[in-house]
Amino acid sequence: MAGAQDWRHDAACIEVDTELFFPEPGEPTAPAKRICAGCPVRAECLSFALARREPHGVFGGLSVGERRHLLRQSRTAVHAGGSQTDAA
Repeated sequence: MAGAQDWRHDAACIEVDTELFFPEPGEPTAPAKRICAGCPVRAECLSFALARREPHGVFGGLSVGERRHLLRQSRTAVHAGGSQTDAA
């Protein structure tokens, strides 16, 4: 299991105060997103948060609301694709 999350060792946020990535409601997420923007493991971090349905914080450069939106878009695309296939 230890190897499954080795990507965290390469994260740009590894030595940053974690509170920056868990802002209180109404506080800006931009400071955390700026760090994520240059992170070499941004995709892995986002995948991790999406798979866990992480309910808090900024992961992979996206806030909770942005991740929820991304998941909704993915589900909509899957359902739309299935409908087109069924109609053919």
